Amino acid sequence: MAKRRCDVTNLNLAPDGKKKILWSDRDMPVLALIRERFDKHKPLKGVHMGCCMHVTSETANLMRTLKAGGAEVALCASNPLSTQDATAASIVKDFGVAVYARRGESVQVFYDHLHAVIDTKPQITMDDGADLVNTLQTQRQKDAKNILASMEETTTGVIRLRAMARDGILKFPVVAVNDAATKHLFDNRYGTGQSTLDGVVRATDVLLAGKHVVVAGYGWCGRGVAMRARGAGAIVTVTEVDPLKALEAVMDGFDVRPMSTAAEIGEVFITVTGDKHVLRAEHFRRMKNGAIVCNSGHFDVEIDIPALRKMSQKVIKDVRPLVTEFRISRNKSIHLLADGRLVNLSAATGHPASVMDMSFATQALAAEWIVKKGRKLSVAVHDVPKSIEDQVAKLKLQAMGVNIDRLSREQALYLESSGEGT
Repeated sequence: MAKRRCDVTNLNLAPDGKKKILWSDRDMPVLALIRERFDKHKPLKGVHMGCCMHVTSETANLMRTLKAGGAEVALCASNPLSTQDATAASIVKDFGVAVYARRGESVQVFYDHLHAVIDTKPQITMDDGADLVNTLQTQRQKDAKNILASMEETTTGVIRLRAMARDGILKFPVVAVNDAATKHLFDNRYGTGQSTLDGVVRATDVLLAGKHVVVAGYGWCGRGVAMRARGAGAIVTVTEVDPLKALEAVMDGFDVRPMSTAAEIGEVFITVTGDKHVLRAEHFRRMKNGAIVCNSGHFDVEIDIPALRKMSQKVIKDVRPLVTEFRISRNKSIHLLADGRLVNLSAATGHPASVMDMSFATQALAAEWIVKKGRKLSVAVHDVPKSIEDQVAKLKLQAMGVNIDRLSREQALYLESSGEGT
């Protein structure tokens, strides 16, 4: 595996993949501006980068940008079902990036691909769920010594990394890209909201208007899903364990209740918590016949699929593409989408390019910042510098043709002073 330049499904799919990549590029103007500067100044020259991300057309444009900056880049999938095979082929053939990703790859191949990326001796890593970092920390500790820093773009991954830092086992610095306002306020909320419902509708052809949709979790992703479901005419219930988030959901006008009672009224269930077994046997027993269950969190553990399988009399794969029917009894079935994997990437194409433009622009500039810092970053989980956030936001507004006010000198001085009062 290590000696192979790529492991993709079919390189002959590259022409179709290139069309998709260039189509997405039209809606990623901020990243394009950064790529133009990177191509001119080569701020990543000679840096080896290892990326574990969803292999989509938007990710391809980030890879192009890193490559333009002078980096040597290797990419593997961060989820077995999120790879777009044509895109993977084009990233290799048209843009010269080493890619190890196949849609529907086994768990063993998934980890083989992680090791293939680590074999390229990366100095900076980009992660989506912390699987690459976790592998470096546990199985490839010798290679972990080469790492200047890593970047993490998911809520789930940041949770894992902060736990590593808290337990004193984190071996290199990490930049929490997910916690950047230019990422979670937009990507998590608007991107996940739209793409998740897109995945549900594509997989099931269900009419959301009038359906009772239960959203598990009211973080930024949950907010987006709940908001978009209500916008489609659904009756939305939110479940939460955090009292502050639950209160916010109530104030936002949503029905809030425990999953034990939500299970009885729900018709479509969407988990976005980042935690384990949010939907489990006790909930499946209470669900209506025909309930649709799916996950839009990073890992497939949010739904207790082994429990669902155990309590079923019969399991029927592909009653529709990516829909599995679990027949609980003669008069009751539950339908699971995309094997519990991220429904927005498994059953649809993931976030729209325009919102990924900001997330990936933040990633690219954070990589440049890490190179400038060198070995000066402490072993901890670091926030994205505000200067990067401001730059990305300004460029996005500029690209959208939106002008905003500026502080006058008097206003700026007032905000910095303490002497002026009533």
